Amino acid sequence: MWFAQGKVTADFMVDRLEELWKTFAPEDRPHTLVINADNGPENSSRRTQWMKRLTEFSDTHQIRIRLAYYPPYHSKYNPVERLWGVLENHWRGELLDSVEKTLGLARSMAYKGIHPVVRKVKKSYKAGVSLSKQAMRELEKRFDRKPDLESWFVTINPITKLGCNYSPLR
Repeated sequence: MWFAQGKVTADFMVDRLEELWKTFAPEDRPHTLVINADNGPENSSRRTQWMKRLTEFSDTHQIRIRLAYYPPYHSKYNPVERLWGVLENHWRGELLDSVEKTLGLARSMAYKGIHPVVRKVKKSYKAGVSLSKQAMRELEKRFDRKPDLESWFVTINPITKLGCNYSPLR
């Protein structure tokens, strides 16, 4: 669990993905990454900085990324929402009046018998970073959006070092 000092932005989220990626041994890294998301304001498939950073991640790590968004008002299917529910129950209405207390309570909770690794991210991220409409139109050419579900299912295929679309069949 990462806790931010400021606003959670697209840059914050992709930086955490980069941080997590480094923990995998190269042979354990998948060829396709599926991100189930809630279509919130900071991770919508129409957010330019989010999609730019994910595309860069895809190219850098040569991985296909599939974004699958939960429909509105269906948080009961989202495992992260269940985790937050466990955390709220663990806090039992405690007043979270300091960073140390908040982090300590998060560390002491357990979900399915497992205690989370909790980190505080000290870096502040600038909100409102976005691409120009022209830059987004160019980037949009890289995305495979499912017909009639364009905002709900998006695939980003990496560009290989040879300059063509990547299509792993492993």
